[in-house]
Amino acid sequence: MSVRIVSLFPDLLGTYGDGGNAVILAQRLRWRDIDCELLTVSADETVPDSADIYLLGGGEDGPQSAAAQRLNQQRSLHRAVENGATVFAVCAGMQILGESFPDMHGKTSPGLGLLDCQTLRVEKPRAVGELLTKAADISLAGRNVALGPLSGFENHAGRTRLGSAASPLAAVEIGEGNGDGYEGIVQGNVVATYLHGPVFARNPDFADAILSMTVGELSPIDDEESLLLRAVRIDAARRHELTPKPTLRQRLQWRKK
Repeated sequence: MSVRIVSLFPDLLGTYGDGGNAVILAQRLRWRDIDCELLTVSADETVPDSADIYLLGGGEDGPQSAAAQRLNQQRSLHRAVENGATVFAVCAGMQILGESFPDMHGKTSPGLGLLDCQTLRVEKPRAVGELLTKAADISLAGRNVALGPLSGFENHAGRTRLGSAASPLAAVEIGEGNGDGYEGIVQGNVVATYLHGPVFARNPDFADAILSMTVGELSPIDDEESLLLRAVRIDAARRHELTPKPTLRQRLQWRKK
C-alpha cells in the first residue's frame, strides 16, 4: 500500500511553517518502511480527490479567503472526505473547514462545511503565544488513544464555536485555543487545531494518530529526540518562559494611559 499525502495550497496557507506537518507524516511512514507519496498542490492546480491524507496550514486573511473559494469551487476535498480520507488542518485551515469565518474586512465568508463550527471576530485581544492543552485523546477505530498534553503556539484573531456534531480535541491549560476553554476540533476523520510548531514536530504521538486513521496500527519507532523537545516545550510553557514580550509601541501606549 502506498499512502498519498497532499499538502494543500502552501502558497496561500504557508505562513507559519505548517507545511512541515506533511513532511513529518511522510518521514514517519518511511521510517516504518511504508510506501508514501507526498504531493504539493498549489492554488492554481486541481486538487485530487483520491488521496489518503490532506493537510491545510495557517495563513493571513486574504489568502485564507482565496483558499476557501478555490476549495469550494472544486469540491475535491468534499469528495475525498465522503470517500473516507483524513483531513488535518491548522489555524486558518481549521477555520476554512467550518461553516463560516470572518474575512479581512470582518465580513462573514462561507467555509467548506466539513466541520460543524463557526469562527467569529470577537472583542478580545489577538491570541498570540504558547498554547498548551491538558491531556488529549482521539478516537481511532472505536477506541480512545491517549496523546497527553499537546504543545504548540497560536496566532489568531478569531474564536471558534463548535456545534453539536463536533468535539473539542482537548481542554486548554495555557493559552486561548478555540476561546471557550477548549482547543481544536475532531469530527469523524477531520481533525483541526490552532497549534502551530509544526505541531507534529512537537507531538509525535499526534502525528501517528493521524496516520493511524489511514494505515491502522503502527509499529513503534525511536522518538527520543522528539520527546525531549516536547518535554522542554511543555516545561517552558508552564514556566511562562515563552510568553511574548510587549513591543515598544505597546509600552508607549501603556504610558499614555
